[in-house]
Amino acid sequence: MASTGRPEETGERGRPTERGPLPDGFLFGVATAGFQVEGGFNGPGQPANNWLAWEQVGRVAPSGDAVDFWRRPEEALDRAAALGCDSFRFSVEWARVQPEPTGIDQAALDHYVAIAEACVDRDLTPLVTLHHFTHPQWLGEDLWLRPDAVARFEAWARVVVPALAPTVRHWVTLNEINVMGLMTYLLGAFPPGRLAGIDDTAVALDNLLAAHVRAYDVIHAERPDAVVTTNNSCMTVYEYDRMLLDVLLSRSMGVERRDLDGWIAERRRGHYDMLPTPGMGEALLRRVGRAVAPYGSSGRWGSVPRRALDAVEASPHERTLDVLGVDYYDPQASRHFRLPGHGTAGGRNPLPVRELWDDPPDPAGLTRWLGIQATLTPGLPLWVVENGLCNRLRNGRSFGRLDGWDRPRYLRANVAAVVDAVDAGVPVEGYWHWSLVDNYEWGSYEPRFGIHGVDRDRGGPGGTWLETDAMGRDAAGTYRSVIAGLRAGDRSVLQQD
Repeated sequence: MASTGRPEETGERGRPTERGPLPDGFLFGVATAGFQVEGGFNGPGQPANNWLAWEQVGRVAPSGDAVDFWRRPEEALDRAAALGCDSFRFSVEWARVQPEPTGIDQAALDHYVAIAEACVDRDLTPLVTLHHFTHPQWLGEDLWLRPDAVARFEAWARVVVPALAPTVRHWVTLNEINVMGLMTYLLGAFPPGRLAGIDDTAVALDNLLAAHVRAYDVIHAERPDAVVTTNNSCMTVYEYDRMLLDVLLSRSMGVERRDLDGWIAERRRGHYDMLPTPGMGEALLRRVGRAVAPYGSSGRWGSVPRRALDAVEASPHERTLDVLGVDYYDPQASRHFRLPGHGTAGGRNPLPVRELWDDPPDPAGLTRWLGIQATLTPGLPLWVVENGLCNRLRNGRSFGRLDGWDRPRYLRANVAAVVDAVDAGVPVEGYWHWSLVDNYEWGSYEPRFGIHGVDRDRGGPGGTWLETDAMGRDAAGTYRSVIAGLRAGDRSVLQQD
């Protein structure tokens, strides 16, 4: 077995020996994504991805140098190791490794291998994502509507996995499948920016699920002991979160294809029984979700190819998830909509949606959510692949949050929520904070999520890393003390100052 950067401390999976409040082998990490941190995309002579046109016409800010991770990954890895982390999440960017339809940039692929090896050198288990919202520009903005999308992604996996598998055991196939579909074709926030494209959303989600299954098969063929997941962003509307996982898990739960729609309807009821409807807005969104569902509905979606089911049935693996990955921010869908003109950090928001820096923290909700997911999928371990707090920085000025939360408080409260879930018997095996450093947040540098802030006006490419976060708080020191304390069995590190 190739090294993963730390010795395996558990025997039979799911039966760890206890060390303080968390099981041995629990991974603490930080998460990043290539396009958000690497720099060097979409400029003259640089690899181009599906955000190129939007950058060129000024619809979004250019990503530029980001934090220059591509040229100096050691700084980020050293920072992660200094926190006491034992895992580091990064993505391999398709546009960088395959900038043209034919041929592979072998030097770029080798550089990603070196990054994974540098993780191992620092006792950081690499968690590698094959697709984090971006693909090469030459595939077009509508890749996930194309009939050959699944085959294209499988071919991409066959390029990356053999190169990294000797070093990498832990994988995310596609980041936030649900967000990719919704933001691209329903909400218009990702290229090509389509609004209310319900049919397109369903087709894209189906293709993305099928792509996950194919990539899962590729990874396990190359490395049988791999641990593979896809990480939905937690959402209360069943059709845009849990339903996608249920499609992937249906075969392992003994569901025949002819019975799938009825089973999905039952799973929807079970999901909502555990999540009572909090108000009229949420009830309306749930009704809309059910009405347009590609599965478990009245058959309105007969035109959706259901390639995901074909992939699930054809897989040599009965179950194509080794762990249930969740990204927890604010799952309650109705809270993301507000009246135009509502107050926000630094002024008023003219849009009818909430900004990232106004997402309300809900640590108790994280504990509850983990418990619900474990109940719906007994026997499957869980990872918290992303969890983080945003504040706003605009024109060089950093704004505090209107609710008064800061990142040290958030870290303690949310890690405590994970500990509470473990105490309740939920098999959570890892927590990755989003993010290590302030980075490009899908069109803007205003949202700041980093444990480390960045002064983009000082220093060379990528700016200067700060010892504090963007609000001037010692988030790094807090995370470091939380990790060290919990490893020593000291729960007092979770107490708020």
